[in-house]
Amino acid sequence: MTAINPEKYSEPLHSREDDFEILQRAVRDAGALASSYFRTAPKAFRKADGSEVSEADLAVDAALKLDLTTRRKDYGWLSEESPDDRSRFKHARVWMVDPIDGTGAFLRELPEWTISAALVEDGVPVLGVVYNPSTDEFFHAIRGAGAFLNDEPIHASGLSTLEGARMIASGGLFKKKIWEEPWPNVTAQWVNSVAYRLALVACGRGDATISLTPKAEWDLAASAVIMEEAGGIITDHLGNPHIYNRDNPKFPSLVSSGLALHPALIERTSRVDV
Repeated sequence: MTAINPEKYSEPLHSREDDFEILQRAVRDAGALASSYFRTAPKAFRKADGSEVSEADLAVDAALKLDLTTRRKDYGWLSEESPDDRSRFKHARVWMVDPIDGTGAFLRELPEWTISAALVEDGVPVLGVVYNPSTDEFFHAIRGAGAFLNDEPIHASGLSTLEGARMIASGGLFKKKIWEEPWPNVTAQWVNSVAYRLALVACGRGDATISLTPKAEWDLAASAVIMEEAGGIITDHLGNPHIYNRDNPKFPSLVSSGLALHPALIERTSRVDV
């Protein structure tokens, strides 16, 4: 199933600015709720796919869903911690949420988790918020209006060559035997939350991030609009754009950087069979 065209639907579309006000208030409240669980040894469970989920994830998911869907009854909903409500395909706009991205870091009491929330319209993220309450970093973007960290404009790196690139990714990735030729001298920093990794690249603290494992729409939607509004680009390993609100909300991979560096990354990653 492909993304929907909002022109086919009669539901009213609120202004993006009004929607952002609702979203940013909801995420800040959710951050306070999540923080009340942080470093208190919350209960944790294993999901069917083996990934971790905590009582904090579920509480934040419930709070965000109640807040956002109550205020916008005509919008769809897709979240990591909610059953996939297929009625989202009937809506022009869809909230996409990862209530705690980086649950592993959250449970290990590391300040590398975020709340990631976006609004997607016609398959494209138009609003994005990535909030790290532990570090008081609030990244946001409205499509067409720039990207910001704590209300200060941010910009992706202008680096154009791989030599010396700062990768927000697993260092082991660049040493694997999957590459046709060795990588030049790059540094790597691991960050548990993929949304946070992208936000750090968007604000220039890293030059790129790569992941050759599947990512869900809720992982990337918020940081995608932040990245693009910061002058960067986000695609799969073949250079294809990510399209949102699809039947299967999974992408095969992630490659993101400033515009100048992206071709050199894709030249390497496109040769890898994922």
